[in-house]
Amino acid sequence: MKERYVIITPVRDEEEYIEKTIISVIKQTIIPVEWVIVNDGSTDGTGILIDKYAKEYPWIQAIHRQNRGYRKAGGGVIEAFYDGYNVLRSQDWNFIVKLDGDLFFDPNYFEHCFQQFRNNHKLGLGGGIIYNVIDSRLRLEENPLFHVRGATKIYKKECWDSIGGLFQLTGWDTLDEVKANMCGWDTGTFENIPLYQLKPTGAADGMWQNWVKNGYANYISGYHPLFMMLKCVKRILQRPYVIASAGLFFGFISGYMKHIPIVDDKYLIKYIRKQQIRKLLLRPSIWY
Repeated sequence: MKERYVIITPVRDEEEYIEKTIISVIKQTIIPVEWVIVNDGSTDGTGILIDKYAKEYPWIQAIHRQNRGYRKAGGGVIEAFYDGYNVLRSQDWNFIVKLDGDLFFDPNYFEHCFQQFRNNHKLGLGGGIIYNVIDSRLRLEENPLFHVRGATKIYKKECWDSIGGLFQLTGWDTLDEVKANMCGWDTGTFENIPLYQLKPTGAADGMWQNWVKNGYANYISGYHPLFMMLKCVKRILQRPYVIASAGLFFGFISGYMKHIPIVDDKYLIKYIRKQQIRKLLLRPSIWY
């Protein structure tokens, strides 16, 4: 029996890339029962493109949000996601996918991903490994193996229900998988199932601002200060040299300086910090 899955894709000013994503989904060996593409106030031709395909394919639905006048980092994408989620017509899905609009992938991408879920009944959240396409060359985007990039998240319905959906705040794409692990689910990137991202992560924000945003997200997620300090030290010798480390540190510290509230879940914060301390002590943890 083929899996019944729905996709929600928030997009903003993706005219250059979104058609490649749409064609990739249309060519899948297992077609979604529904795909909601949310145009988050684009000022280019993104809305026209998704309307075109929505008219041609009845399982594609286009939603248009009013332009707020700027790109809202972090929680903005989840606001758009939930606008799509709230208009889903299909309720009998067993997987829900959050998919970005600047990716392309093989026709058997979802078929191979679902096979991973069949092979491991404890797997609650997964997604393929992402390669950035930069000057016609591929660059692997490395992450902890428990982490699934926000660009391609596949949630099993039972896992989705147990974590209560997505946190509507910066850091959502780490908090979801950490909470899934806390609830007893496995999460992870499928290293042998690739996707290709046409716009490098953080390109819309700029390199410096993207690393600051990541540090800020780590603060909101309740990261242990010692773990974060060592993470920044490690980053000094990784590309982009110094900039990434400084941006992470500045973003993390700015949360304390501005007295920004962290995620309102003391059990989740306790779990995150316990796992990070285990990692620092070279003991098994979700950070490997």
